Amino acid sequence: MSGVQDGLTAEHVKESYSDLMRMRRSVQRCPRCGKGPMVVDTAGGELFCSSCGYVVKDKIEEVGPEWRAFSKEEKDDRSRTGIPASLAMHDMGLATVIGIEDRDASGKSLPSSIRATIERLRTWDGRSQIHEPIDRNLRQAFSELDRLADKLSVRDAVIEKSAYVYRKALERGLVRGRSISALIAASLYAACRDTETPRTLKDLAYVSNVRKKDIARCYRLLLREMELRMPVVNPEKSVSRIASKAGLSELAQRKALGILRQAQETHTSAGKDPMGLAAAALYVACVVLGENKTQKDVAEAAGVTEVTIRNRYKGLKAALNL
Repeated sequence: MSGVQDGLTAEHVKESYSDLMRMRRSVQRCPRCGKGPMVVDTAGGELFCSSCGYVVKDKIEEVGPEWRAFSKEEKDDRSRTGIPASLAMHDMGLATVIGIEDRDASGKSLPSSIRATIERLRTWDGRSQIHEPIDRNLRQAFSELDRLADKLSVRDAVIEKSAYVYRKALERGLVRGRSISALIAASLYAACRDTETPRTLKDLAYVSNVRKKDIARCYRLLLREMELRMPVVNPEKSVSRIASKAGLSELAQRKALGILRQAQETHTSAGKDPMGLAAAALYVACVVLGENKTQKDVAEAAGVTEVTIRNRYKGLKAALNL
């Protein structure tokens, strides 16, 4: 049978299977010779008469699995395809791998005379995938990217964007003479900025064991050489994060969001640090609602100083007449 075409939904497959079953029940005899029975060719995807060979329907869509399993582990895996292609893999997930099972296509064990040859081919197959210096660079960089993404809990779209930025930097020769760890951290920070994911340079420096100064230098290099245009950071994106760390209520978060929107309308937030402004708005909300939180509590949750919160608090209070 022919494989399921790309884009077919589960409902479409079920309808095709139902149509085939109805056809087999309705066409008990051949419409050409009047005999039968009707037979389904599983190899060609055809419904035909076993007497005269007349094909009633062809190109029947397959509704069963496309895989063959030779071990218990494979039988438990019901996936129809492999992993999707991804920029965050050095080979984009398109490379083939010689399996570890010493069996042929029919599931029989390989003779001992050729097992050593297959093992040698398996070794060189793995080596050939990282033979070029670029592949080794990408493999090391994306291994570091997986570690950083796991610690920062960012979504897949951010990972793909950071891998794209790093690949472009590698093509332009920006990696030569620079730390791979610093440049991949800078690429991840650029992806966070581009997707408006609230992660700071301090967060990247903490999880990557690279100095904040080095990540900032590589980030400025990416902006300059690749002509990246980053959106202005919205302080509202950081409110829920700070409130969660500080243990603030949902009511305080809503009040802080309202304060930030008023500050944006009056242009009070222009040129201010987004994290410090969000922390100050939360502190204002705590003061208005009577929640017992000090400037130190909010400052530690936001990763800013108490002086920053006091300055932003005075600015918000004067501009919004709170």
